Amino acid sequence: MQDDRRSDNPDGSRAGHIIRGTIITMDPERRLIDDGAVALAGDQIIGVGPANEILASFPSSIVTGSAADLVVPGYINGHQHLTGDRLIQSSIPDNLAPGESIFSWVVPVHAAHTPDNDELSASLTLAESLVNGVTSTFEAGTVAHPDRVAAAAQQVGARVTLGTWGWDVDNGPFAGPVDEVIDRQRQLLTQFNGPLVSSWVALIGHDLMSDELATAASELAKSHDTKLTFHISPTTSDVDSYLARTGKRPLVHLDELGVLGPHTVLAHAVHLDDDEAQRVLASQAAVVSCPWAYLRLGQGITREFRHLQLWQSAGRLALGCDSENAGDSVDGLRVAALFTGLAKDCSVDPTVFGAHEGLELLTIKGAQALGVADQVGSIEVGKQADLVVHDRTGVSWPPLGRDPVLQLVWGNDGRSVRDVLVAGHLVVRDGKVLGLDLEAATIAAAEAAEELIARADIEPTSCWPMLPPQA
Repeated sequence: MQDDRRSDNPDGSRAGHIIRGTIITMDPERRLIDDGAVALAGDQIIGVGPANEILASFPSSIVTGSAADLVVPGYINGHQHLTGDRLIQSSIPDNLAPGESIFSWVVPVHAAHTPDNDELSASLTLAESLVNGVTSTFEAGTVAHPDRVAAAAQQVGARVTLGTWGWDVDNGPFAGPVDEVIDRQRQLLTQFNGPLVSSWVALIGHDLMSDELATAASELAKSHDTKLTFHISPTTSDVDSYLARTGKRPLVHLDELGVLGPHTVLAHAVHLDDDEAQRVLASQAAVVSCPWAYLRLGQGITREFRHLQLWQSAGRLALGCDSENAGDSVDGLRVAALFTGLAKDCSVDPTVFGAHEGLELLTIKGAQALGVADQVGSIEVGKQADLVVHDRTGVSWPPLGRDPVLQLVWGNDGRSVRDVLVAGHLVVRDGKVLGLDLEAATIAAAEAAEELIARADIEPTSCWPMLPPQA
């Protein structure tokens, strides 16, 4: 049984807290500890091992959980739009022509977003993330009001890396000349560089950034020892555009500009040729794969599953949920299971990739790709106390399988998450986000969505009721 006694410091962190359960450490030895325990002090892990040893080493600690629980590192979402889509979630039709959902829906909605919309949208997305065990979220670079998104993250207790709009072509919202965009990015890096709310350089990418902007953004990221992220080649349209403009494929051209490197995080990078894939590997750029988005939008991931080839060649890879009109659900376990299934099926080889590798991408391997493995991604002494407790008393769990990783990835999802800690702070208890008034947020979201749709001048559509086939 879980002990509900609390012994919190004034800042909300746990004083002498031990969490008991089966521990999936994701440490270098990938230890699985049956009836194990994790000892915490402040925001850090100070002990990991068999429960009897940890309890003896820290005898005055408050103990929660039991051997029936499953304790895992906090999940890492490497690509998530925190604003825009949430307030019109699952509203964009899934049968639109390529590109139409972006330019007829997403861009107008972002242009109409208010500061209040940004904070509310981020609050809801991050709350859903937390209840599904996602403790670290890397924003995709479409935030207009970073201060309000940071406020949302701090309120719900999520660990977030923020981006802001960065593009200098066309007439899109928040586009501007290179100097203006770079100044905006530099200000963000200065404003948010803490352990829980940090920032990185983010461009929209595709062929919506000039060579000058891409080069300047890359230099800015390197000078601040942070990452540069941008969208590239989720479909073949970027390939067509770059070939027409430069005579070269996107990542060939960007590599020759010096944009690719260990500091670069490529969102999507689905449609690569052999040369581009080799340049990704040689430069040590990371790729974030968002497989639900590619299936939802029909972007050809089953035909061009380069991500598996990158992984097989020791490439740096992470997983992402994308947005609420692409991946729709902000649940890292669903993403890990889908990626694992695609790896097996596209290769027609069930031995090539499995649930253990999928969980690695969601935790330690994702953390390594995103440059945060010294802090999160595994349960090890000295790391941040970002922990997820799955309750295995629900109907999906008994009888407990011999391999909890198989049962976690293939047989479950975020719905079995009971408690979540970020930096030692309890942010989800019994499946509820402690930092969000869900009832009030639900009412506010309904009102905001209607107003947003009106300002954006878009017309929601529905396939219901389904019409009978015409004669």
